[in-house]
Amino acid sequence: MSASADPAASDNRELVTFRVGEQDYCVDIMAIREIRGWTPATVLPHSPGYVLGVINLRGSVVPIVDLAARLGLPPAVPTPRHVIVIAVVGEQMVGLLVDAVSDILSVNDASIQDTPDVMAETTKEFVEGVISVDSRMLRLIALGPVLPPPATKALA
Repeated sequence: MSASADPAASDNRELVTFRVGEQDYCVDIMAIREIRGWTPATVLPHSPGYVLGVINLRGSVVPIVDLAARLGLPPAVPTPRHVIVIAVVGEQMVGLLVDAVSDILSVNDASIQDTPDVMAETTKEFVEGVISVDSRMLRLIALGPVLPPPATKALA
């Protein structure tokens, strides 16, 4: 039987896990285009506080989001040890500043628990679910709300 014909195989997801401050997070590997070392960003005036600026990625201008600040944690102070995770959501590419990429996990969809109802609605907007792996609790990030709004919406 091929892997594509196995119904259990379709319930698995591969996730890239990373650290932001002392917290563990993850995103679906299908949204990740590359992982690169910290590159200073060009600051843009009047950007949201969580947008560090933009970088040139092979001819494309990519906004860099301080994921810690975007998630309501203390803002990161980028060092050469920080990492930029380049992700694509829809047509938009974004760089997420994280402390370090940890590993790649394969998890069954059934192991992803809903974000608890005791969390604020803002938390639920950014966190799709929670996964318990060994002694860690991983938060599955919803990338859509993390992205800065497109310039066309900001100008409308």
